[in-house]
Amino acid sequence: MRYALYFTPPKDDPLTSLAARWLGRDAFSGEIFSDKAMGPLPEDHAELTADPRRYGFHATLKAPFELAGSVTERDLLEVAAEFASQATAFTIPELVLGQLGHFFALVPGSLHQPLQDFASRVVKTFEPFRAPLSEHDIARRKPEGLTEAQRANLLRWGYPYVNDEFRFHMTLTGRVPAERQSDMHDILRVRFAAHTGKPLEISGLAVFIEEERGAPFTVRSWLPLSGAQ
Repeated sequence: MRYALYFTPPKDDPLTSLAARWLGRDAFSGEIFSDKAMGPLPEDHAELTADPRRYGFHATLKAPFELAGSVTERDLLEVAAEFASQATAFTIPELVLGQLGHFFALVPGSLHQPLQDFASRVVKTFEPFRAPLSEHDIARRKPEGLTEAQRANLLRWGYPYVNDEFRFHMTLTGRVPAERQSDMHDILRVRFAAHTGKPLEISGLAVFIEEERGAPFTVRSWLPLSGAQ
């Protein structure tokens, strides 16, 4: 079993519902949506959303990890609850549709330092709960293609994109072929228009679990931050 610390809006948030229907699965309930329930979709939608569908709608704060031998799930959940109660909710000024390489995600309109600081605190606070990566897991990250700083993060924190390398993103697709990217951008722009160009409250911390490697990630616990609306 693996655990992850993610941000996702509350289960009843309109963005959560919209994203779940776009991806085809709700990480809170485990519900799988039929094509009819998901609305008009491109023909290759299922293939292009397969990867983010498994992980559920989220932004990674601390990437999936197995528990260290000295701790239990109960320990993790207790510390997560304490952390959330002491962390103050805050707002990203603007959420926009972004393209990161070959995939699309909802991202901040500009670097927001409170968000960077929050993500770093999550990474460092929960590091004692993470079992060391196996050689296989390190190899999966293709360290030869990472920068020196990213390789150092991978070995120290179990994930390349933390601290100064962290970029908040809520993934909406897997790799989209170059010839499909323009169409996909237009589809997503329309689909998520009600949530882009607007603020996003970072209102909670979610503990996700993966029961076994390759299984869908689901929300084990969603914890409101202090002062969340």
